Amino acid sequence: MSDQIINHVVIVGGGTAGWLTAANLAKQFNSKLPNSIQVTLVESPDIPTIGVGEGTWPTMRKTLAKIGISETTFMRKCNASLKQATKFVNWKETPKNDVNNHYYHLFTSIFDPSEFNLAPYWNLNNSSEKLSYADSVSVQGQVCELGLAPKTMLNKEFEGVQNYAYHLDAGLFTDLLREHATENLGVNLISANVTDVDLDADGYIDTISTDTAGVVQGGFYVDCTGFKSLLLGEALKVPFKSIKDTLLTDHAITIQVPYEDENSPVSSCTISTAQEAGWTWDIALANRRGTGYVYSSEHTTHERAEQVLRDYIGPQAANLDAKLIKMNVGYREKFWHKNCLAIGLSAAFVEPLEASAIFLIEAASNMLSELLPQNRKSMHIVEKKFNSSFTYRWQKTIDFIKMHYFLSNRNEQFWLDNKNLATVPDSLLESLERWRYQPLTNYDFDNVYEPFPLESYQYVLYGMGFEQDLSFNHNAYANNDTAIMHFNKVQEIAKHLKAQLPLNRELLKKIQQYGFQTI
Repeated sequence: MSDQIINHVVIVGGGTAGWLTAANLAKQFNSKLPNSIQVTLVESPDIPTIGVGEGTWPTMRKTLAKIGISETTFMRKCNASLKQATKFVNWKETPKNDVNNHYYHLFTSIFDPSEFNLAPYWNLNNSSEKLSYADSVSVQGQVCELGLAPKTMLNKEFEGVQNYAYHLDAGLFTDLLREHATENLGVNLISANVTDVDLDADGYIDTISTDTAGVVQGGFYVDCTGFKSLLLGEALKVPFKSIKDTLLTDHAITIQVPYEDENSPVSSCTISTAQEAGWTWDIALANRRGTGYVYSSEHTTHERAEQVLRDYIGPQAANLDAKLIKMNVGYREKFWHKNCLAIGLSAAFVEPLEASAIFLIEAASNMLSELLPQNRKSMHIVEKKFNSSFTYRWQKTIDFIKMHYFLSNRNEQFWLDNKNLATVPDSLLESLERWRYQPLTNYDFDNVYEPFPLESYQYVLYGMGFEQDLSFNHNAYANNDTAIMHFNKVQEIAKHLKAQLPLNRELLKKIQQYGFQTI
């Protein structure tokens, strides 16, 4: 069996995880040609997808280009809009009359901090006219505040004046991926329910049985069955490691909100607003807003949570339906076991605060497509490498998300419990202690698998008001003239871009009418 060539990958489960993985693998393997590794996806006609993963990272642009979906087609068919940041509102307690209680986690800095780090100079500037850190190093926050897009119609597909990602309709995205994968990339679709998973004598998955399509056999299996984890969890018995004692949220209530008219503004950032027992998301698509409240059921009731979300939306929410989702917060002790890999919710879920879910689907399918072994001889080597990589990625993601809660000074019980040291990973506490007296550097992020880079930590730390005392070594930052020149350059670029960039809504209309230039 160890010499058996792996020439057929079977993916069980559709949704964003299943179809993005299928498209990625089929493109990599050139599956539409004879004698190539074949990709089959078994999708249940009866199980709906959760459909709330509506925010992406800028990596999605590269993924779409790689699998051959044009940006114009994607945006038109998925009601997509352009995302430049996450705006965090009310994550800090401030005076009641402070109407600017927000900060931005942006996608673009003007100057690379690995080449010249402006953070220490911003930190040591005690001027009363001091700008926020984000506005000091980037123009993107100002662009978002004005509702402007990150590109114009003169930019080609996937190219922008500013770095950007997308907001998208998850259900429509699945439909587009399914159509593209089956019609253009050679993916074989089987519409059926899996009724049984059969293991061989070595504990590998041999075949899966279905209710309408008989028995399906592959050399490798990808579990995209969501929280159920039918293959990795149920059949192969890989345990689930809960992180409920670290990330306290366990439910979400969602409501889709239509625009009042076709000219309603479209925000170019995800808006994350802190609430009494969690936070609300507000994601602007081309045709509607997707809103939701992520919360801890130990700190509020489902009824109260729904009311908080409806109050956030306003009078328009009275006639809109709400959907309750229970979140299984944690990750599998192994993501790859024998000849099975879990991707998406079947592998892990931490919560949607930083929209990491789709990015980690992209990352997992990319790694699989590069490392899929030819046969079982080297399977255990690749398994070990993959598990090490993704255990690291998920743990770093947990640290980063927890940091948002831990740094908040809100005084509701939910927020106080998040500051309880028993809930905080030691790795995060160690990093924060180090950063209290020294700036962040690339040496803090020296792993190739870092999900969140130095800049992301800077935006959140300084946005949350993290106290950092660099005075003891202030003489080390002697390039003050260069720093001032860079700060001034950011503001010059801001003036230029605010005059150049169109409103997000205006650009979306032109995309529908004309489409972008192809690369």
